[in-house]
Amino acid sequence: MLKDKTILITGGTGSFGKSFTRYVLTHYEPKKIIIYSRDEFKQWLMADEFKEYAEKLRFFIGDVRDLERLKRACDGVDYIIHAAALKQVPACEYNPNEAIKTNIHGAMNVIDAALDCGIHKVVALSTDKAVEPVNLYGGTKLVSDKLFVAANAYAGEKDINFSIVRYGNVAGSRGSIIPVFNNIIKEGGTKLPITDFRMTRFWISLTQGIELVIKALMEANGGETFISKIPSFKVTDLAEAMLPGCKLEEIGIRPGEKLHEIMVTKEDSMTTYEYDKHYIVYPQMTWNSKQQPDLSGKRVKEGFEYSSDRNTEWLSVEDIRTLLKGMNLEK
Repeated sequence: MLKDKTILITGGTGSFGKSFTRYVLTHYEPKKIIIYSRDEFKQWLMADEFKEYAEKLRFFIGDVRDLERLKRACDGVDYIIHAAALKQVPACEYNPNEAIKTNIHGAMNVIDAALDCGIHKVVALSTDKAVEPVNLYGGTKLVSDKLFVAANAYAGEKDINFSIVRYGNVAGSRGSIIPVFNNIIKEGGTKLPITDFRMTRFWISLTQGIELVIKALMEANGGETFISKIPSFKVTDLAEAMLPGCKLEEIGIRPGEKLHEIMVTKEDSMTTYEYDKHYIVYPQMTWNSKQQPDLSGKRVKEGFEYSSDRNTEWLSVEDIRTLLKGMNLEK
């Protein structure tokens, strides 16, 4: 599927972009990977980190807000992975126009560039925050998701489709609680702050996220939202796993924060199918004959909801401790 293909990653110098690039270069034989992002210093660092793959990597300075530059970068590209976004909740709240320009207008530009430049597949990264959003970041990503689903209406006879991959904070990523706890522990702290003792989250590794994106590239027909079946954990159990016997301080939920992560709503259950290791939410409206559900799956019951507090698979404190051992927490 990826052999001899050219892949463009928007926001490619981020955690996902770098890990996806290394995974694909290690497991497949792409023709070329194009890193499209705004920060020349991060591109310089990434080029140095991946210097053994220099012949297969290209770096484009550009912003998804700039349609003409994006089209230039798409020349000869087969697949686009759209990872660029403004993601920090407080920053989006304080700078709403900027969040809209990147997360919504940027999504529109990716779609237009893909349709005009002969791209075959586009996979856009989504977030649990786009589901029943309570902050502007989630609201912009909800609109972005809707745009990518509807983009399939414009495919016509072109060999192109658009799909979405949705997951929450990746374990150990900059936006997760693990680095926060780890920094407190390294500084000798014995008390860990938790916004609400009832809080739960899904556990997904960066590798699992990457594999789901590749699955979408290989299997999507257009308009699907792919969601991994992953375990949940209590944030209080995470604290105990990282610092046994620690004191916990409940500090109150932050603005724009949710108690639990939601991936599939009750309203989406009407078009959601369950498979061995994932769910797919199919679009309620279809625009071409290719947009058909994979009938090897089982349609979930009406009213089904996939959320971190109602999950059937849970990590114990020992399970979490085992997973943490496999992570490099010294960074």
